[in-house]
Amino acid sequence: MKKIVTFGELLLRFSKPGQLRLTQGDMFTSKYGGSEANVAVSLATQGENVTYITRLPDTPVGHAGAMNLAQLGVDTSQVLYGGQRIGTYYFEPAAGMRAPKVIYDRANSAYFDLKPGMIPWRKILNDCAYFHVSGITAAISQQAADATFEALDIADELGVTVCFDINYRKNLWKYEGADPRGTLSRMLSRCDMMFGDAVEFDWLTQHAQPPFTAVDSSFKMQMDEYRAWFDELHHNFPRVKNWMMGMRNEVSSKHHTLTGLLWTEGKLLQSPIMDIPDVIDPVGVGDAFMGGWLHAISLYPEDKQMQLNYSLAAAALKNTIPGDFNLSTEEEILDVLEGKYDASTLYKAIK
Repeated sequence: MKKIVTFGELLLRFSKPGQLRLTQGDMFTSKYGGSEANVAVSLATQGENVTYITRLPDTPVGHAGAMNLAQLGVDTSQVLYGGQRIGTYYFEPAAGMRAPKVIYDRANSAYFDLKPGMIPWRKILNDCAYFHVSGITAAISQQAADATFEALDIADELGVTVCFDINYRKNLWKYEGADPRGTLSRMLSRCDMMFGDAVEFDWLTQHAQPPFTAVDSSFKMQMDEYRAWFDELHHNFPRVKNWMMGMRNEVSSKHHTLTGLLWTEGKLLQSPIMDIPDVIDPVGVGDAFMGGWLHAISLYPEDKQMQLNYSLAAAALKNTIPGDFNLSTEEEILDVLEGKYDASTLYKAIK
């Protein structure tokens, strides 16, 4: 079984129960998460051999985070311990016409203080098939960005396939000299396969694309315009051979539509449009796309359309699961892919 390594910051997520605002009530609920950890858990739940790399404080909270991932099947044996605190974020879900809210508290975390030379990348990546990073790995601090490029250099040297998620978070790029577009473009030029949502693609390329405004599965995509747009992207970043884009339209806070596009070998593929009428938690949907894609490569090595469709089904299911992690198994994702359940009813079936 191929080994997959993901790298990023593990976070502790705080929310108020139910639909309470952050300013209401006197109790927080907490869950572990973070983009690259989400991908690792998704892969482990689907049966992949995945190692997660991060730096956590040598405290009960830090060790509990690693234990949480290990209990879900992720290899955490290479987690680095040190620093003062774990990064956190506060999440207020959408309700009706009220938009969701995310507040980060990541300054001076254990990962914030990560530096090149701390992680034995040659040892970790020596037998690795895929190395997954995202834009967030370079957004926290300059030293964390340097450590990310150190890892990318060694992955290149060892011939590891590099997977990249844009994951642009404008509220994270706070350090002196931060250059998000330049840094993420440098990362993208070092990668072999790339995922992002439509908003992130627009921001990175500064080239608007046709809007995705589906209210149900009958929506018609402007495929010729998308194809020309992806051709231009590949011309600018020729190393990337496979580009996947997730597209979501929020019809209401609880009703979303979701689809995906995959540009590969000069062809542009579209998944079906998934109608999700009862969204439980939309956090981590892009990470579920990425985890589904990496697993689908094993399931359908020669069938790019099935890789895309499986990725979409995995992402759709994440909307039905509370927390950051997609805890959907391969069997459950295949059931959705084959039409046995839709995303709104599967949660009720497994709850």
